[in-house]
Amino acid sequence: VQLQASGGGLVQAGGSLRLSCVASGRTIRWWSMGWFRQAPGKEREFVAALSGDDGSTRYPDSVKGRFTISIEKAKNTVYLQMNKLEPDDTGVYYCAASRFRAIQTMAVSFDYWGQGTQVTVSS
Repeated sequence: VQLQASGGGLVQAGGSLRLSCVASGRTIRWWSMGWFRQAPGKEREFVAALSGDDGSTRYPDSVKGRFTISIEKAKNTVYLQMNKLEPDDTGVYYCAASRFRAIQTMAVSFDYWGQGTQVTVSS
């Protein structure tokens, strides 16, 4: 599976962005998917997960209510809609795929990673 993330950019605080992650090589409709981010000098951080079992989602408190992960199975694409962006949301965002169907939030549980897309939120 190859993952291609896109949609990052520079946005002012309070703005929105939608990230896309296109998967190729295999269908991901039954896989658990996730988004992570990494700011300079910080560890990679979980921001959203989608279960391949039942479509349930999970978010950390830092983004809950602002970020939404979704999948368009016909396009083999996962999205991350980010609203009310804050400067602390700045970082490189990575999509990831896990062969486990149950929802995953730990980076070690994901088997495939995209190349990352930069999100910069100015104050």
